Amino acid sequence: MEPANLSNLRGSSLRGSTRGSLRANSNSIWRNNGVEIFSRSSRDEDDEEALKWAALEKLPTFDRLRKGLLFGSQGAAAEVDINDLGFQERKNLLERLVKVADEDNEKFLLKLKNRIDRVGIDLPTIEVRYEHLNIDADAYVGSRSLPTFMNFMTNFVETLLNSLHILSSRKRQLTILKDISGIIKPCRMTLLLGPPSSGKTTLLLALAGKLDPALKVTGKVSYNGHELHEFVPQRTAAYISQHDLHIGEMTVRETLEFSARCQGVGSRFEMLAELSRREKAANIKPDADIDIYMKAAATEGQEANVVTDYVLKILGLDICADTMVGDDMIRGISGGQKKRVTTGEMLVGPSKALFMDEISTGLDSSTTYSIVNSLRQSVQILKGTAVISLLQPAPETYNLFDDIILLSDGYIVYQGPRDDVLEFFESMGFKCPQRKGVADFLQEVTSKKDQQQYWSKRNEPYRFITSKEFAEAYQSFHVGRKLGDELATPFDKTKCHPAALTNEKYGIGKKELLKVCTERELLLMKRNSFVYMFKFSQLTIMALITMTLFFRTEMPRDTTDDGGIYAGALFFVVIMIMFNGMSELAMTIFKLPVFYKQRDLLFFPSWAYAIPSWILKIPVTLVEVGLWVILTYYVIGFDPNITRFLKQFLLLIVVNQMASGMFRFIGAVGRTMGVASTFGSFALLLQFALGGFVLSRDDVKSWWIWGYWISPMMYSVNSILVNEFDGKKWNHIVPGGNETLGSTVVKSRGFFPEAYWYWIGVGALVGFTVVFNFCYSLALAYLNPFDKPQAVLPEDGENAENGEVSSQITSTDGGDSISESQNNKKGMVLPFEPHSITFDDVVYSVDMPQEMKEQGAGEDRLVLLKGVSGAFRPGVLTALMGVSGAGKTTLMDVLAGRKTGGYIDGEIKISGYPKKQETFARISGYCEQNDIHSPYVTVYESLVYSAWLRLPQDVDEKTRKMFVDEVMELVELGPLRSALVGLPGVNGLSTEQRKRLTIAVELVANPSIIFMDEPTSGLDARAAAIVMRTVRNTVDTGRTVVCTIHQPSIDIFEAFDELFLMKRGGQEIYVGPLGRHSCHLIKYFESNPGVAKIKEGYNPATWMLEVTASAQEMMLGIDFTEVYKNSDLYRRNKALISELGVPRPGSKDLHFETQYSQSFWTQCVACLWKQHWSYWRNPAYTAVRFIFTTFIALIFGTMFWDLGTKVSKSQDLLNAMGSMYAAVLFLGVQNASSVQPVVAIERTVFYRERAAGMYSAIPYAFGQVSIEIPYIFVQSVFYGIIVYAMIGFEWDVGKFFWYLFIMFFTLLYFTFYGMMGVAVTPNQNVASIVAAFFYGVWNLFSGFIIPRPRMPVWWRWYYWANPVAWTLYGLVASQFGDIQTKLSDNETVEQFLRRYFGFKHDFLGVVAAVLTAYVFMFAFTFAFAIKAFNFQRR
Repeated sequence: MEPANLSNLRGSSLRGSTRGSLRANSNSIWRNNGVEIFSRSSRDEDDEEALKWAALEKLPTFDRLRKGLLFGSQGAAAEVDINDLGFQERKNLLERLVKVADEDNEKFLLKLKNRIDRVGIDLPTIEVRYEHLNIDADAYVGSRSLPTFMNFMTNFVETLLNSLHILSSRKRQLTILKDISGIIKPCRMTLLLGPPSSGKTTLLLALAGKLDPALKVTGKVSYNGHELHEFVPQRTAAYISQHDLHIGEMTVRETLEFSARCQGVGSRFEMLAELSRREKAANIKPDADIDIYMKAAATEGQEANVVTDYVLKILGLDICADTMVGDDMIRGISGGQKKRVTTGEMLVGPSKALFMDEISTGLDSSTTYSIVNSLRQSVQILKGTAVISLLQPAPETYNLFDDIILLSDGYIVYQGPRDDVLEFFESMGFKCPQRKGVADFLQEVTSKKDQQQYWSKRNEPYRFITSKEFAEAYQSFHVGRKLGDELATPFDKTKCHPAALTNEKYGIGKKELLKVCTERELLLMKRNSFVYMFKFSQLTIMALITMTLFFRTEMPRDTTDDGGIYAGALFFVVIMIMFNGMSELAMTIFKLPVFYKQRDLLFFPSWAYAIPSWILKIPVTLVEVGLWVILTYYVIGFDPNITRFLKQFLLLIVVNQMASGMFRFIGAVGRTMGVASTFGSFALLLQFALGGFVLSRDDVKSWWIWGYWISPMMYSVNSILVNEFDGKKWNHIVPGGNETLGSTVVKSRGFFPEAYWYWIGVGALVGFTVVFNFCYSLALAYLNPFDKPQAVLPEDGENAENGEVSSQITSTDGGDSISESQNNKKGMVLPFEPHSITFDDVVYSVDMPQEMKEQGAGEDRLVLLKGVSGAFRPGVLTALMGVSGAGKTTLMDVLAGRKTGGYIDGEIKISGYPKKQETFARISGYCEQNDIHSPYVTVYESLVYSAWLRLPQDVDEKTRKMFVDEVMELVELGPLRSALVGLPGVNGLSTEQRKRLTIAVELVANPSIIFMDEPTSGLDARAAAIVMRTVRNTVDTGRTVVCTIHQPSIDIFEAFDELFLMKRGGQEIYVGPLGRHSCHLIKYFESNPGVAKIKEGYNPATWMLEVTASAQEMMLGIDFTEVYKNSDLYRRNKALISELGVPRPGSKDLHFETQYSQSFWTQCVACLWKQHWSYWRNPAYTAVRFIFTTFIALIFGTMFWDLGTKVSKSQDLLNAMGSMYAAVLFLGVQNASSVQPVVAIERTVFYRERAAGMYSAIPYAFGQVSIEIPYIFVQSVFYGIIVYAMIGFEWDVGKFFWYLFIMFFTLLYFTFYGMMGVAVTPNQNVASIVAAFFYGVWNLFSGFIIPRPRMPVWWRWYYWANPVAWTLYGLVASQFGDIQTKLSDNETVEQFLRRYFGFKHDFLGVVAAVLTAYVFMFAFTFAFAIKAFNFQRR
């Protein structure tokens, strides 16, 4: 197609000899006709367009790349500037280029490629090689890897000793990848298959150059012969992780646009310039649409728009482009769509090599197919490189790949063309059956459990072949030999395209980076405006309380005591403004996972992220501080001079900036909420205690004085005091003194009275602000997220392999029959009564949602199930299927009685008797789609616990344990007996093990009817096979089992006996038997006129959903519901329902003596038992809290050393009270906030267990409350002894026990208050916000900042309602209330306490009673709220 003389052109530059270009022009007639036919759009040439094009051609290169011809709606071409493309124009352009993603994408890419080929430009390609790659990790083995309280302490000490080389490490080495080599070629799609934990993710990370530095790696990975350190692998290759981390407040389009702008255009611009130059020289006129697309895609800033639109279109995300991504708090796009956003985020960049980890989780097979297909087109046409690992690829998706890499146990079992893979396994003696997906076969053939069924050499005895043997055999297979030869010849580096590998670290310039990050930060602040509004309103409320508490009419200025009240007010102002920055901590940590992901992908450097998050918060600070100062300044009656007003305003702004900088820094260093809040409260505590107000400077010990000088709080308080007490109203001389009242007050508190201290303070705070923000940026740049703990390794790791292999050799002939007879007995140690469930004309409706009413829906109710009928029988496995939105889960929830709202009509019967939920819960089990279990319990304990609470009382412990063991064997959980469950996606069990645990937890209850919601979603083929085998084993024991199922493979689908198929809108369209190879189902649908026949070897489940889709119904003009209602099948089902709807003679209705199977006392014991393990194995909570307390005790002890003995002047008493005040507030708040996440996680488990009828709410609350008591007791005893001894209070048994008693009950009520906060709010974020508000109020009314006698009458009632005030009353009165020592001004300690604080020693009994009452009140409120409020919506 190319004319010969194009090669001359390629050699000559633009300013080539005139003769050359003339010759080219004379030839142009021929050439244009030859080539243009293929590339022109179908539009006819018109002269006007040609003239416009000629005008464009004359522009200089840079301008020429900025302009293009865009066809309007009339077809006339208009010259446009690429940077000014509007949204609509872009949309029309893409509509013309790629109208239907599946069909037009390939044509579009071919047009692009032809344009590039025509002038002979080579696209850069990347070939990735890995040679002799070994990857090892270190891990603890056996019970040492469980995170118990003791292990945590031991590991902590051991790591210390290891680093000092005193002890050798106890960790065992674990090999992840074992000496693997291979080549990944460009222009080919490579599929990475392998069972879970075979090392797929590790291999992909190694290829993308993103391995965790802690792993030991030998061998090398090279791109085009260059090793990873010679270029920037993160920007050359894109790794797409299996975890979806996105900012929930951004829409899909914004997420992708941000990503596209950060990654830049790579080498597209240079290529386009060269392309344009050669086209001009050869006088070729490109397709105008393609031209505009390519120009737009190569212009910085603009590519974000066009490329993003294109990627959205291909991934099928254009329908939700403007929907929020969403997270736990915001409703957003579905899981499958999130998965696609993760993929799109990397596709919009210029990377040539893609490594994708499990991109299909949560997607249905047709979406996966179309995504992989469009990836395949771009890889093959634009010469990319791709390795994709998929969990359960459907046969049609599997056939899109060119090469297969099969991993198993860290070995590469096969790598090479897809067509040769079956031949390799047949040479080893394993054959893939007819109706089996090849991908499923490949994943099962290496596994010990599934291998035997594929053995095809009938004349030889079968023995288990390990992955290692497969890997060795592969080396001598012809594909393996060929690969070995290729690896032996190194890559020719001269062939490497200069644009293939990237050497720049970031995609765009520094100024651009800052601009992009600033725009995103601004957007997030707009989206998060609720948080700021909430903070404003919280501040306003606090300001109103403060104003009315320190009301000017109640605030004289006569004595130093009056000055003390003013000082208290000012101190509180500083605290308020400082702690208002605390929300910065949570917001920083919340965004960290996304930040780390984007930082590691080199989207932006950390400073570009840190600067906007600091600078953009300044206006918010102005508003917050302005609000506070304007409201309170004059009402409290501070000095009326306007300059002092403005100076206080300025100071508080700097204080707020300093505080938010500090919290951001703490967040970035702490990295998780638990650690950060611990260290955060620690840093605050030091500042707080050494800020000079709680403990005056003269009393600070010499070894702590450095803390005083570096405490930002000290500078803040000093400046604000000087600003106030230097004023006119305070400069009258004190009677009997020689200095002004103002400076006396300031000095009595140990501060500096000179006026210049105001400016020293402001300067210091500005300095702190800069330092904190700088350190924040450093922390972001150099710290990594905490590593995810991996699964538990069994102790006997070595000998297991050899031991099991020998026992596996059995003859194949007799094998099948033996296993059959064993199966029948499984899980039958306890008898149960089989029950059938029938339902007739069930209608389920909910109140019409408000949004739909606004859109004009007239009805009051929205009907979700329109009169469905059916029967589920014992020993029959029924599949409940339908497109998403058909109401599968809804029907299941209605039948199982799990709905919390809505209206149910129609009749549901159990074995002929009407269903009653109380009795039904006892004989039924429900496996939810999300597997919710207590994280810190082992698998065995979860099952024992469930059996204990759900089996009837007459089952003794021995039988119960036997039954649990049998169920574990049935569900194949034996090897995981002592593994911790862990949190989903964080640690512990894998998804598939979690699914089996969910099934087992229901099975140990010995139910007759089991409902399962999507038991196989999110599992790979092998795991799904294991789970389905479990389900099948369960049915064979004679139970009634119903499963909803999403997109089954052929063998999973055909494991079912009956099918209940629903269509969108909640109506049934097929209810009946499947038949062998689904023959009944196929016959039923094919008998309808116009329905397409099923193809040979096609999955009946996929076919059935395709032919009954609503689009098909419209085309054929039939309604499948009507077809079903008129069929014999429907009449047969109705007959069956009426037959089963009559009780069998001699049967009785279900009846149980009590609602729960165990007595109230047993429920309490069981709940306490589980809570005990949960707490013992949660060192992040229990151990950290304990260490924190001890640490604080030591700090307080050294800080307030020997203060308890000094009682010579009133400031000494204030110091002693300050020590108690700070301790109570800090320990208490730390306890309350750290208990919240623990309770929040346990509460979701509680909802599931209560719905299963395991226990009522009171025993659960009892367990949760009582387990705290011993931990808090130890905490308060340790704290009490250390502090009491070091501060040197009077060693009197009575006083010591008073101290311990009050501390213990204080910590208890704080902890229970935190629990109560969670119980009355929907989630822990709301809980922490609500709780935090009350800490502020409690702090203000505690009687330290302003003593009770000085409070205005209208606020005194709250003093009595404030638990912290009672604690302080008790502590001070019990220590000092009876001391008769004279103070400096002739009154005794006892009299001073009565006059100044209103504390009486003989009131202690009441104090004790009230503290106990608070503990009970909070505990009961917790129990009541857990019982009464259900925040789970179903």
